[in-house]
Amino acid sequence: MSFWSGKRVLVTGHTGFKGSWLSLWLCELGAEVFGLALEPDTEPSLFEQLQLAERMDHRIGDIRDAVVLSERVKEVQPDVVFHLAAQPLVLASYDDPLETWDTNVMGTAHMLDALRQLDKLCAAVMITTDKVYENREWMHPYREDDRLGGHDPYSASKAACELVISSYRKSFFKDRPVQLASARAGNVIGGGDWAENRLLPDIIRALSVGKPVAVRNPHARRPWQHVLEPLSGYLRLAEHMVKRQHYVNAYNFGPEAADVKSVGDLVLGALAHWPGQWLDKSDPDARHEAGLLSLGIEQARSDLRYSPRWDFAQGLHKTVDWYRAVHEGEDPLVITRRQIAEFGAP
Repeated sequence: MSFWSGKRVLVTGHTGFKGSWLSLWLCELGAEVFGLALEPDTEPSLFEQLQLAERMDHRIGDIRDAVVLSERVKEVQPDVVFHLAAQPLVLASYDDPLETWDTNVMGTAHMLDALRQLDKLCAAVMITTDKVYENREWMHPYREDDRLGGHDPYSASKAACELVISSYRKSFFKDRPVQLASARAGNVIGGGDWAENRLLPDIIRALSVGKPVAVRNPHARRPWQHVLEPLSGYLRLAEHMVKRQHYVNAYNFGPEAADVKSVGDLVLGALAHWPGQWLDKSDPDARHEAGLLSLGIEQARSDLRYSPRWDFAQGLHKTVDWYRAVHEGEDPLVITRRQIAEFGAP
């Protein structure tokens, strides 16, 4: 609490799912929170459900516009930046690959270039994804120094972001006060995600109207984690960067190895808390999605004393409880605050 109190924090993508959880948590910690993002693109949206426009300095803007982003950074003069703004969906990247590359790669480059104007200590945490690694369907978890790559446009664009971040760090930030690191998180679940073509929101939409859950890839295994898990890692990383200014360039944030579960496990776990039925809609001709993916978190554990707190079962239980409570009339802000309090300090 004492570290974040009064800190000026810029969050890009604050109107999205992860950005909304992070912005509320920062407000609860006493930070001055500033945002830059597009309008919420779902109905409902967690940003509006949490009434965040009234709790932070909310600004609509597109990270693809370098001038808008530069002016926002200059205005805020942030102590910490969390760059989450992105096109975050694999299937959407197939539908519009150029928008995905423009938003994810050039948007990141615009943020990095805007940070060059700062002449003060600032920790910039650049959020990418667990999908930046060249996925060879290995059983062992991917480590931060494993080869980058990407089959689909989303994954490839995020791997390219890592190259842009590394290039800017070496070329422009070596002798400047801005501290720069990337954060790679596993598959995130949690209440308030309303995106299309994402597993948990699709499950909830089906259950809330009494329809069977259609599952397109039940055997795929993912590093599922509640949204508060990686966010706590981002917060720990930023604090470490400001206090010690000694860190590694990239960090994985994911669950313990035992909590890398299949899509089928997630569906059955959700149905245990909100009864319903599911249908196997596997399609051999579907667009490519990785079958197996897990992250090694030893580096974050060692440097940042980061460890997951809620295992797979707990995280899924909290997620379904959030949706059921809201479906039954509870205020989303109340249950979100309650779950942040239950999780504890970052």
